[in-house]
Amino acid sequence: MPNFVFNHIYIFMMLLFGIYSQLIMRWQVGLAGPLPECFEGKIYFVVRLLLTPWVISAVLATFFAGVSWMLALTKFEISYAYPWVSLNFIFILLADVLFFGEKFSSAKCLGTVLIIAGIVVLARR
Repeated sequence: MPNFVFNHIYIFMMLLFGIYSQLIMRWQVGLAGPLPECFEGKIYFVVRLLLTPWVISAVLATFFAGVSWMLALTKFEISYAYPWVSLNFIFILLADVLFFGEKFSSAKCLGTVLIIAGIVVLARR
């Protein structure tokens, strides 16, 4: 049983790296302003974002999320591990509400409950 619990660290590391990456990208894109209309402006916009330390850290976090996912798949069947990815939706939604002022509606609440129910049903061994 201790190995079973310990092996979940790979799943949770994948979640943490992924959530970090998405939130940093959301924050930095919000600070960068609107996307320019012209093609050259769009290229400059993306390159400028990609060269910021925060975005570089988010790209690295995405890489480490992938590594963590590979490690998780060495310990679990994908049919067990994949439903855990759905937790990203919940944590991103909550972080968006807390950090970026997104509205939390009854539809989002219902969707979150359905995601949690789906995780419980699919992740049962």
